[in-house]
Amino acid sequence: MRSPAAAWRGLAWLALLLAASAALAQSRGWSFAENDNAVMAAQSGGGQAAAAGPVRVEFYGHMAFRITTPRGLGILIDPWRNDPSGAWGLWFPAEFPEIAVDLVLSTHAHFDHDAVHRPHATSVLERLAGRLELGDAVITGLADKHVCEAPGWYAWDASGPEFGQHFCPPDNPLHMDNFIQVVTTGGLRIAHWGDNRAQPAPYADAALAGVDVLILPIDASHHLLSDDDVAAIIARYRPRLVIPAHYHMPGTSSVLTTLGPAAEWVGRQPRVRRLDGASVELNAADLPAREAWEVLYFGDHAARD
Repeated sequence: MRSPAAAWRGLAWLALLLAASAALAQSRGWSFAENDNAVMAAQSGGGQAAAAGPVRVEFYGHMAFRITTPRGLGILIDPWRNDPSGAWGLWFPAEFPEIAVDLVLSTHAHFDHDAVHRPHATSVLERLAGRLELGDAVITGLADKHVCEAPGWYAWDASGPEFGQHFCPPDNPLHMDNFIQVVTTGGLRIAHWGDNRAQPAPYADAALAGVDVLILPIDASHHLLSDDDVAAIIARYRPRLVIPAHYHMPGTSSVLTTLGPAAEWVGRQPRVRRLDGASVELNAADLPAREAWEVLYFGDHAARD
């Protein structure tokens, strides 16, 4: 049993982290020059998420992606920032770009996924659970759990006792929850995994069946998922495209992340489309069959604006 003094030290450390986070993550919407005209147009004009059309996917490094619907709605998921407490070091040499989007989402309450007040967003939704319809997009948030035991060489889970916390469910704190985001638009279903555990709850499992595009955290250090985990996830959901993310990217993320590259895993896959930039346009009719799924690899290309 931990001593009372040790427990108080853990609580004090956690309080410091939370206080620093609150101080640096407050809403700045009052200062933005942008407005909600595009969202008003989307709501008044309606739209069908199942209707085919070009969908643009842009990679901002780490786990941050902007999805633009055929009608032009911009949806940003998991913008990153450095840990405001300083406890985890400098992960990102630059700040996340102040891009304009219609909606920003965060899968979970960790600094490398929750810089929701950095972009100029009309609407901010942290840890969305349930279903949101807007214009030609439907976003479904699946409440589940963050990976709670490190599968790789870096034992980040050992920090739990230092914080006086138990990371694994059912008694985990909120920051060890994760909300997988599924964006349906242009006739495509795009699933953003966040830092979810390898085996989601049964209801989430069912909702993920048959996704077209699956964005997964994949890196050589196995920070979140082992190679076996990744293989099992792909076999279970049978996506048509797999996009690796959450890996070390020189110029975007630091070695202090402890992440490895994704190139080793990518190099072992039978079908890979290597992109020469940070943006790609997807059309449902052009995607490969599920039995011939491909890796869509952004490499070290990250959007800056």
